[in-house]
Amino acid sequence: MKLFTVTAIAFSFAISAAHAQDVAAGKTAFNKCLACHAIGENAKNKVGPELNGLNGRKSGSVEGYSYSDANKNSGITWNEKEFKDYIKAPKAKIPGTKMVFAGITKESEIDNLWAFLAQFDKDGKIKQ
Repeated sequence: MKLFTVTAIAFSFAISAAHAQDVAAGKTAFNKCLACHAIGENAKNKVGPELNGLNGRKSGSVEGYSYSDANKNSGITWNEKEFKDYIKAPKAKIPGTKMVFAGITKESEIDNLWAFLAQFDKDGKIKQ
């Protein structure tokens, strides 16, 4: 019985590790966003707002960026669930958004992208 329990626990950890988010792959996925968005210590608004401190930030709140009314009035506070819903189809999540990106549908790429974005604090530093 003990061997079965140990095997089951090891198998469970292996499954979890297989689904773990990959920050390095997320950085690669961010290349799709780079034309419009910046992140990191020297990030500035571009065609889209900089993405530092995205987790917990209210939609439409980056200083100096001109958001659509749809984005400013969406009521969204960004977190993992909201971001993942949004990035699949931005115009479906926030009708009237200025974001022209069609979206990302591959779940693992979305997971990895979130892992990459969520590591940055509001000052663009990687959280410890």
